[in-house]
Amino acid sequence: EDFRKEFQEQNPDVKSMRDIGKACGEKWKTMTYEEKVQYYDIATEKRAEFDRAMIDYIKRKESGEDQETEDSDSEFDE
Repeated sequence: EDFRKEFQEQNPDVKSMRDIGKACGEKWKTMTYEEKVQYYDIATEKRAEFDRAMIDYIKRKESGEDQETEDSDSEFDE
């Protein structure tokens, strides 16, 4: 995220997500472990948040709280 913002500011003519992703990958390969640690920490936190959200979702689904009603208005019903 940090690199993408910086890269897009420095290269406003590059619009392809493929090219931006490729540049991100190249940058990651050149970073030292010490530079990467902060991102590993962020990824660990985000993974923990995701795991908690999944546990909550599974509990709601098992209890029936997330069940859609049959008479819900859906554009695909017709």
